Amino acid sequence: FEEFKGTGNMELVLDRRLSDRRIYPSFDIIKSGTRKEELLLSKKHLGRIWILRKLLNEMKVIEAMEFLQDRMRRTKNNEEFMDTMNY
Repeated sequence: FEEFKGTGNMELVLDRRLSDRRIYPSFDIIKSGTRKEELLLSKKHLGRIWILRKLLNEMKVIEAMEFLQDRMRRTKNNEEFMDTMNY
């Protein structure tokens, strides 16, 4: 595992506690991510993702995923979701 960890561009960390509570997707949003997100997002969205990561980092795993799910349910699309992340 350690041999591959340094060569990957993305890491997805699963969390059993989320699965046990039937919260899907059951991955740790705080520990998961990509090293090159700046290549995938506009500067506007990248700044908002950093704000979101700071906010989620202060939460527990279950709390963070429930927050994301709630926020996603209240928005119609990705653009609207990103607009809710204010500077």
